[in-house]
Amino acid sequence: MIVDNHQRVHNYLRISLTDNCNLRCFYCMPEDEYDFASAAQLMQVDEIEQLAKIFVSQGVNKIRLTGGEPLVRKDAKEIIKRLAQLPVTLTLTTNGTRLHEFVALLKESNIRSVNISLDTLQQDKFQLLTKRDQFGLVQKNIQLMIDQGFHTKVNMVVLRGMNDNEILDFIEWTKDQPVHVRFIEFMPFEGNRWTSNKVFTMEEILLTIAEKYPIVPLQAEKHDTAKKFMVPGHQGTFAVISTMSAHFCGDCNRMRLTADGKMKNCLFSKDEVDLLTPLRRGADVLPLIHQSIAAKAAQLGGQFTQDYQHLQAESIQNRSMITIGG
Repeated sequence: MIVDNHQRVHNYLRISLTDNCNLRCFYCMPEDEYDFASAAQLMQVDEIEQLAKIFVSQGVNKIRLTGGEPLVRKDAKEIIKRLAQLPVTLTLTTNGTRLHEFVALLKESNIRSVNISLDTLQQDKFQLLTKRDQFGLVQKNIQLMIDQGFHTKVNMVVLRGMNDNEILDFIEWTKDQPVHVRFIEFMPFEGNRWTSNKVFTMEEILLTIAEKYPIVPLQAEKHDTAKKFMVPGHQGTFAVISTMSAHFCGDCNRMRLTADGKMKNCLFSKDEVDLLTPLRRGADVLPLIHQSIAAKAAQLGGQFTQDYQHLQAESIQNRSMITIGG
């Protein structure tokens, strides 16, 4: 097992396949003319498989593929096929623009759950947020996933003054569709222009929903990052990921592997451990994995506290979201 100094067992690995993306969401990508990593800098298919097997040998039983946008990688299908052979629950986070090309493969690979990022239900606002005219395609592919029987989660980053007035529209969506909306508090990363007054908290989200709908809490599962709820009579559910106002670090079981082969023991950790370079040299990387987790902070990467209102984003040492992997 991979256990940190706070006795947390880590059995969930998130692997970023690329730092590239076909959308340009400002909270994820720091600037439009972003310099993507070269192909040689990225983990290759064999290397991803090799590292994944090492983690699985240490008790990892869930792997999530992220990006950037993982499905823009040319060899994404081969990576999915290889990882599907491992004894893990394999899942995917995507912006949804290429899902129609992967439906058959996802089914063959026993991927039954997908997370799709969508921050607005308005076409003009989608183009403002992403700088791309892909709203219709994403909507169509979300419906495709639902129709094909996938457990479909929609991730919405709530930004005060931008899309917080759409929260009830997302809840209405769950009435007649088995879609599972996850409202995410806005988090600080390099270059995403985070300020505390843009954070729309879990408390505010729930108060907004409660003005129109009765809310029923759902049973939490071990290691949940999202606090789950439902509206009676609705086919779908909703949840809130309250990283800023009510963190869930005490039960964390997550590790991250960036597309360039660096291990991060926390989304907000400033330190990384390079696994790819020693792997390519034929060295044993297992001690490095345990070293990384042993150094894990108790909460929030050791960089800030729950008092996010007084947080200065420029004081955080971290990557941009797109280079970490969601």
